[in-house]
Amino acid sequence: MEVLCIIPARGGSKGIPKKNIKLLAGKPLIAHTIEIAKKSNRITKIVVSTDDDEIKEISKKYGAEVIKRPAEISGDFASSESALLHVLEELKKEDYVPDLIVFLQCTSPLTTFEDIDGTINVLENKNADTAFAAVDFHYFLWKKTSDDVIGINHDKNKRLMRQEREPQYKEAGAVYVMKTSGFLKHKHRFFGKTAIYIMPSERCWEIDDPSDFRIAEMLMKERNMVNLDLSKIKMILFDVDGVFTDGSVYLNKEGEENLKFSRIDGKGIELLRNENYLIGIISSEDSSIVRKRMEKFKIKELHLGIKNKLEIYEHLKTKYDLLDEEICFCGDDIQDIPILSKVGLSCCPRNAQPKVEDACFFKSKLKGGEGFVREVANLILNQNEKN
Repeated sequence: MEVLCIIPARGGSKGIPKKNIKLLAGKPLIAHTIEIAKKSNRITKIVVSTDDDEIKEISKKYGAEVIKRPAEISGDFASSESALLHVLEELKKEDYVPDLIVFLQCTSPLTTFEDIDGTINVLENKNADTAFAAVDFHYFLWKKTSDDVIGINHDKNKRLMRQEREPQYKEAGAVYVMKTSGFLKHKHRFFGKTAIYIMPSERCWEIDDPSDFRIAEMLMKERNMVNLDLSKIKMILFDVDGVFTDGSVYLNKEGEENLKFSRIDGKGIELLRNENYLIGIISSEDSSIVRKRMEKFKIKELHLGIKNKLEIYEHLKTKYDLLDEEICFCGDDIQDIPILSKVGLSCCPRNAQPKVEDACFFKSKLKGGEGFVREVANLILNQNEKN
């Protein structure tokens, strides 16, 4: 069975500018949806429909095909159905007509592949034409009239307990599945017999405004920490200023510069080295103080005064035959973002720039130079002990 996944993603967004590519837990928002679609056991093809070149490139990077959406169906009032129909029209030119369409919204990043496969399966098991993901709903809804307020899903004069009421469900806005033939005929996502897949409420979260985005990031990072698997990490790379230090420069009465380092950070490096992790420094700054300190840590991959950090990162990755997911990088400033957005584990201290925080999976409560490096070492070593 051919199951086509379509992810509509417009470039325009009023509430959150560039929402679909804004970093969430270190990755562009749309990347999370593409990745869960790739994990599905049922989806056979993934297509992103977009009018935006930046979304196009990011979508391709994360493994989706892209079909350019015309401007006339990319405005604020264009329906998602119009984007789905356009994709089907374009694919029909290639003689590709799927049996089922899975419509995913990247504004629901907490969705999992189990929710996708579960919605597909319930459509088949119930012999339905359409299906969607939903969550249990037990709240009372009200409507204002000209002179009163009346209940929508209840009688206000007879307030029943939750267990006495008929089950009700809230549309999750995450997953929709349709038989292609029926969708082409009716041109909307609900037609014929409709089945509901009940997804866990903790995975139901839609992003419409900045506060939704902040909560989604908190929930995702919390979930990711629970499911954290660092067994693949083989190399840990660090910036220096703001990471090993607090970013300050101290001058003595002779005008000589001094930096403050944490001894416990040095112990963290020693512990990592004892477990045979590859350790490296990539810093834009170069000083004899830093060089002596890092040589004392016995760090062989010492790259100071680097203008293009990403170039050194790629060199080290090739030298040691590593994949991005096998590397951890710790940084604090915007020049670190190109590496932070690639690695398997991205970390920053509490004093990191806001944009760096957005790009990082792990944000420490400690500042650079105050034990942050040791905390990262403990995170990796303790997690691997559990595995």
